[in-house]
Amino acid sequence: MDVVNQFILVASGLLLLSILASVLSARVGMPLLLVFLTIGMLLGSDGVGGIVLADISTAYLVGSVALAVILFDGGMRTKIANFRVGLKPALSLATLGVLLTAGITGMFAAWILGLSWLEGLLIGAIVGSTDAAAVFGLLHSKGLELKQRVGATLEIESGSNDPMAVFLTIVLVEALVAGQQWLGWDTIWIFVQQMGLGAAFGLLGGIMLGVIINRVQLSAGLYPLVALSGGVTVFAAASVLGGSGFLAAYLAGIVLANRPLQSGQNILRFHDGMAWLAQISMFLVLGLFAHPAQLLEIALPALLIAAVLMLVARPLSVWLSLLPFRFPREEQLFVSWVGLRGAVPIVLALFPLMAGLDNAMIFFNVAFFVVLVSLILQGWTVAPLAKRLRLDMPSGSEVIQRVELDVPGQLGRELVGYRLDLDSPALLAGLPKLPGEVNYAAVLRGGKALDPCQLDKLQGGDYVYLLACRENLGALDKIFAANAETERQAERQFFGEFVINGDARLADVAMAYGFVLPAEITSELSIQEIFAQRFSRRQVVGDRIDLNTVVLVVREIEGDQVTRVGLKLSR
Repeated sequence: MDVVNQFILVASGLLLLSILASVLSARVGMPLLLVFLTIGMLLGSDGVGGIVLADISTAYLVGSVALAVILFDGGMRTKIANFRVGLKPALSLATLGVLLTAGITGMFAAWILGLSWLEGLLIGAIVGSTDAAAVFGLLHSKGLELKQRVGATLEIESGSNDPMAVFLTIVLVEALVAGQQWLGWDTIWIFVQQMGLGAAFGLLGGIMLGVIINRVQLSAGLYPLVALSGGVTVFAAASVLGGSGFLAAYLAGIVLANRPLQSGQNILRFHDGMAWLAQISMFLVLGLFAHPAQLLEIALPALLIAAVLMLVARPLSVWLSLLPFRFPREEQLFVSWVGLRGAVPIVLALFPLMAGLDNAMIFFNVAFFVVLVSLILQGWTVAPLAKRLRLDMPSGSEVIQRVELDVPGQLGRELVGYRLDLDSPALLAGLPKLPGEVNYAAVLRGGKALDPCQLDKLQGGDYVYLLACRENLGALDKIFAANAETERQAERQFFGEFVINGDARLADVAMAYGFVLPAEITSELSIQEIFAQRFSRRQVVGDRIDLNTVVLVVREIEGDQVTRVGLKLSR
């Protein structure tokens, strides 16, 4: 009984310590994953805690379940609209990019460590996938929002490249266990089987989960549990039948979140907490499993492998993978540097240990060291780099309160609340005209509820509540949310001083604003046509064209057409 209580005390204390450490992380800019990993190492067998964790199966079980939860949550936060600009380049990075990264890194690892080429490729496969989801947490903690093309590409890549790395690792481990010198043609069939079954289970599982959540009447607190258990079930079922469970979990999350759901906001809030719990638990366990003393023995070759991975393999694979998609140079540079390594390489490094390979501990220690270097160097610099390359967008305003209304047959309706500041656009005239099917629910002034039908004007400090659909939130922000002077200055600094319609002829714009067009620019084209020519059909807000004395910056897009641009004077 005392042993059980001691275990509960240690586990809960570690969890609480890790959560509180996130406050320090936000202040100093340290990646949270590095905080969790460091705490685990400090409390491990070589640290001050002296906690011994030698059970590989336990570490693998915790890591696998945690990754399934994290990928399922990541899928639920991936907007289907991002697929327009991010799907193809992300899939290229997740397949060709991982293969190139693993190959280049693996061959160097084989040479520097004196291993066979298959063993070197195994190290490359283990460290080949990125953890861009960790980058988004870091960027959001800094209040940064990436351009849609860059953000969508990294977001989709982070969920879809893990299955490729898992596949390569399993194939190479099995080949080494069997004593093979070459990979057989059956590798192609295994790849098709894993990805095909993973995709099928993910898509069908997401659809079935959506049907269950919307048709079964449960207590509100049970819907998040249905989603969580369903996501893990999809992961496990796909894995048992030979498919990629990680791909299945990610796709199930995407399908589930991009359809109206009962208690949808509660599901997202619950899974946000579960994803944090999964990350903390996974990194604490993996940190406890590591031996810092052994890491020092391979520090020099592992540091060189990390350098080749970050400075050669990842940039080259990104350049080749994104070549057909005409990414601007600064975006390619950022995607290259955001190849952050996280939990996946450490979990994959457990595979050789469970298989009993001769050099398994070398593989694990190299992977662990590479992750540490990546979190320290890339994790600390990714936010400043986004600002330096001008890939961070001005943050939009948000509602102060959103309450989902779980009315049968009326999914997607919410109670939306705003507090009106003195510079809110809603104060400029009488009661603002509301878009679509939006209706006033209540207006609170001085602690009293007022009847909106009897009001002729709103005042600063009022709390306005409206019944609205999700698709109307953007329009409501423009009416009720404050557009503070600092926000307006940030917009002007990013988009420029003037606003121009996208169908305006470039020659007319140049004449009106008094600047000379570069010789290579066709002046008879409209601004829409110039952007379509430069960025193909994948223009996003924030795309820029430098015309020497002025810069055109996309402000608004409808479908595939640029409708409004900002004209920024070059300085």
